[in-house]
Amino acid sequence: MVDIDKIQKSVGMIGESEEIRDMVHLIGQVAPTEISVLINGDSGSGKEMVAKAVHKNSRRKFEPYIVVNCSAIPAGIIESELFGHKKGSFTGAGEDRKGYFEAAHKGSIFLDEIGETPMETQAKLLRVIENGEFLRVGDTKTQKVDVRIIAATNRDLVAEVNEGKFRKDLYFRLKTITIQVPALKNHFNDLHLYVERFGLEFGAKNDIAFKGFTSEALQTMKNYHWPGNIRELKNFVESILVMKMGNRITREMVVNALGMAGKDASNPNLPVFIDRDSDDVERELILRQLLFLRQEVNEIKQLIQGDGRISQSNDSNLPSNTALYLPANIPLDSHQNPSEIMDIDSGRISAIDPESIGDVSMKDVEHELIESTLGKLNNNRRKTAKALGLSERTLYRKIKEFNITKK
Repeated sequence: MVDIDKIQKSVGMIGESEEIRDMVHLIGQVAPTEISVLINGDSGSGKEMVAKAVHKNSRRKFEPYIVVNCSAIPAGIIESELFGHKKGSFTGAGEDRKGYFEAAHKGSIFLDEIGETPMETQAKLLRVIENGEFLRVGDTKTQKVDVRIIAATNRDLVAEVNEGKFRKDLYFRLKTITIQVPALKNHFNDLHLYVERFGLEFGAKNDIAFKGFTSEALQTMKNYHWPGNIRELKNFVESILVMKMGNRITREMVVNALGMAGKDASNPNLPVFIDRDSDDVERELILRQLLFLRQEVNEIKQLIQGDGRISQSNDSNLPSNTALYLPANIPLDSHQNPSEIMDIDSGRISAIDPESIGDVSMKDVEHELIESTLGKLNNNRRKTAKALGLSERTLYRKIKEFNITKK
C-alpha cells in the first residue's frame, strides 16, 4: 500500500489536492521498481522534486543521486560531461575524467530537460538505458554502469519526434512510465499551503516577520494565471515580503504587485468581469453568494459542537495560519452565462437554471446543484463530489437526504 504522507515528507512536498495526491500515489507505485521514468510538466511546476521523490523512495535511496540540467550544457561538451573522457581526447583534456553516469553508479541520474540533448547524444543515452554501456570520449573500451534513469521535460516530445528533433526509440523507451506534474492553475486549492511554506521559510532565513496573507489577497492570487507556476509563486511571495516588510499582505498589495489593476480584481465588491449586461452580473453575484454561504454554513457546522463551543477534537482540521485560509471557490468564465458553472469537456458543469435564482431556499439551491451535477456527469458520484468540493461521504448523505434518483 502506498504511504502518500511518507512520500511527501521524504522530500518536503506539499499539497492536499486530488491532483497532487494522485501524482504522489503514482510515485509510490513506480519508485520501488527499476524502470525508467519520464516526468512531464510545465516549467516551474516541480519536476525536480518529483524526481527526487522517486529516488528517495526507491531501493537506491542510499546511493548517489546525480542531477544533470541538459539544457545548461553546451552541445560540444555534453557527451564529455555525461560519459567522461580520456586524457588527450580533445584540447584541454589534461587527464582522464569520469562523467555523470559513472558518478551515479548504483544510484539514480536525473536528466532534466532531456528534450534539449543533441540527436547524437540521444543515441548514446539509449544505449545506456538498454544495455548499461557507454564509451568515454576518446576511449575504445566499453564501460558498464548500473544506473536508474529519471528524465524530465516541459516539451511535447511527441511533436519533437514527429519533427525529427527527438529519437522515437528513445522516446518510447523513456515513456514506459510517465508522471504528469500538474500546473499550479490546476490545483489552486494548494496555493495557500505554498504561500505559507514560502513565507515562513523566507521570513526565518532573512529575519523578516511573516504576518500572513489575507483571504482576499489569496483569492486575488487565485485569479492570476501564474505562467511560471510554483517557481513564480515562490519568487512573488519572497519579493512582496521584502517590499512590504513587516506588514500583513492585503489584496491591494497583491493587485499592484501582479499588475492586475483595472481587471476583474479592481473592485473587491464585484468579483466578476463587468463588461456584460447588468442583469447577468446581478444573477451571477446572487448565485455566487448562495454557493459561498452554503460552504461557510457547512464549515461552521463542522467546527461547532452541540453546546455551541468550538470543538477541540476538530482542531486538526483547522489551518495552521487562519489568515491564509480560503474556502474553495467555484470558477466562472467571464463571458459565460451565469447558469453555466461548468462545461463537461472543460471541467465545468451546468448547475442552476437562471429562472430558479430568486425566491429559493438554500436547501433548494443545494438540491438542484447536486441533482443537476449528477445528471451532467452521468451519475458519477466521485466526479460530482470533486466538482462540488464535497467529500464522497457528504455527497452520499445529501443524495439520500434529498431522495435524488438516477436520471
